Amino acid sequence: MTTTLIKDNFMAQFDKLPLDLQLRALDFVKSLIPKGIEGKNLLRFEGIIPVDDLRLMTKAIEENCEKVDIGEW
Repeated sequence: MTTTLIKDNFMAQFDKLPLDLQLRALDFVKSLIPKGIEGKNLLRFEGIIPVDDLRLMTKAIEENCEKVDIGEW
C-alpha cells in the first residue's frame, strides 16, 4: 500500500468521526511521533560550558532552588 493510499484511506475514515473522536485520534497520532533527539547527538556540545560557569550554576541551584517562600503567592 502506498503512502498516498494510506493517507486517503485514513482521511476517509477520519472524516466519518465526530469532532470529539477526531481530537482523540489527532492526540493519538501526535503521541506516535518521536520527541527530542538522542543523547549521542548532543555529544558535540560536551565541554562547551567553562568549568567556572558550571560551578556558579551549581551553586545557584543549590542555594536558591530548594527554598520555598510561603508568602510568595
